[in-house]
Amino acid sequence: MSFLSRFPRTCAFSLTSLTVAVLLGGCASVSKEAAPTAVACPKEVPQGTQCWRGQDSAGAHYLMAMPAKWSGVLVVHAHGGPALGEPKAARADEDLNRWAITVAQGHAWAGSVFRQGGFAVTTAAEDTERVRQIFVQHVAQPRRTLLHGQSWGAMVATRTAELYPKSWDGILLTSGVVAGPTTYDFRLDLRVLYQHLCQNHPLPTEAAYPLWMGLPAEAKLSSADLAQRVESCLGLKKPPKQRTPDEARKINTLVDVLRMPENSILSHLNWGTFTLRDVVSKHGGRSPFGNEKVRYVGSGDDAALNAAVLRYKADPQAVASFEADTDHRGRFAVPVLTTHGIDDATVFVEGHDTLRRRMEASGNGGRLVQTFVKSREHSYLGDATYPPLFEALLNWVEKGDKPTPLGIAERCVALQAREYAQNCRFLPLYTPAALSGRIAPR
Repeated sequence: MSFLSRFPRTCAFSLTSLTVAVLLGGCASVSKEAAPTAVACPKEVPQGTQCWRGQDSAGAHYLMAMPAKWSGVLVVHAHGGPALGEPKAARADEDLNRWAITVAQGHAWAGSVFRQGGFAVTTAAEDTERVRQIFVQHVAQPRRTLLHGQSWGAMVATRTAELYPKSWDGILLTSGVVAGPTTYDFRLDLRVLYQHLCQNHPLPTEAAYPLWMGLPAEAKLSSADLAQRVESCLGLKKPPKQRTPDEARKINTLVDVLRMPENSILSHLNWGTFTLRDVVSKHGGRSPFGNEKVRYVGSGDDAALNAAVLRYKADPQAVASFEADTDHRGRFAVPVLTTHGIDDATVFVEGHDTLRRRMEASGNGGRLVQTFVKSREHSYLGDATYPPLFEALLNWVEKGDKPTPLGIAERCVALQAREYAQNCRFLPLYTPAALSGRIAPR
């Protein structure tokens, strides 16, 4: 590797004005990071792969992998979540194991665990850029660098792409949160509807608190405790025929009004409890979420429901700070390729309509190709799904061959052995509806 090749593409300079100080110290936006340590790779990674781990200058743990036969492509992975509490280095091992298909395709992989636990998108974006810089400084200079955001990591990736536009050649967003803060509004909707129906979160014997708080900072309620309360009210673990008419009515109200499957009620209540508490704590005890003018529809008696549910007004200062930390405007300088399961109950597929509208509004509609698969999975869509996406994105970046959903679907089948062709579940004609049809606008 040449000396100059070690400078990331974010360091723009001319050779005629290059000074000794710059040569010795890099550029203002790049700090010299300590070298990572060579380690054994996680078990799912292909044999012959080299791995390194470390902790960057901001305190974020990271892991890197280099396949035995490298394509010259680096994929920087932004993981899902957010995980609450203290970040753990082992999270990177879990991510690399899950995304070992990346290394199997011959691409290097780098992933940060993010230094700040919980809902902090901008700092995660900074950590994502930093792990790219560490790879360039200490491992190799890639010919192409792709940014991959998975789930909540897509929110991180879109923020990263707008903050550091010169660092990336292409962006892949999978099962992604791509519609900004609106994605999370319905967690407050779930809290107010659930409390109206069940009256046990909080219990009548507990101190009342505004539900936008998620949970008071001092509360000791655990996820197991919450699961018990939900079961006592809804009977989610019971076979449908064994539920009481009251339990069935309450479940149906949540499902029909919030347009979510019943098997996701508990997980979303967890996020609407513990994640909301984290968000509020990071925004000065104020809430970016409100339902003041939301009209809920789909219940047996919408008028009675809307008259009874608790109402809250979002705090303007919290709204502004939350948007500043998390949101994007679709101003991406490079090709963006996405995929999403159409029956994903964790992150609704309709968010991709918002992404498309934003990119078109910013003049970048031509830089977006969206694909969809017939799946209810969220965390991983199967080994058959990702190789044609990586291939299509690289052909777009390097050759200018803009892919089509149909072409990607056909290429998926071509890459599979005949007996595994059924693993290709792309739906090239699918178009998502507006997110406002899934999450009540406000």
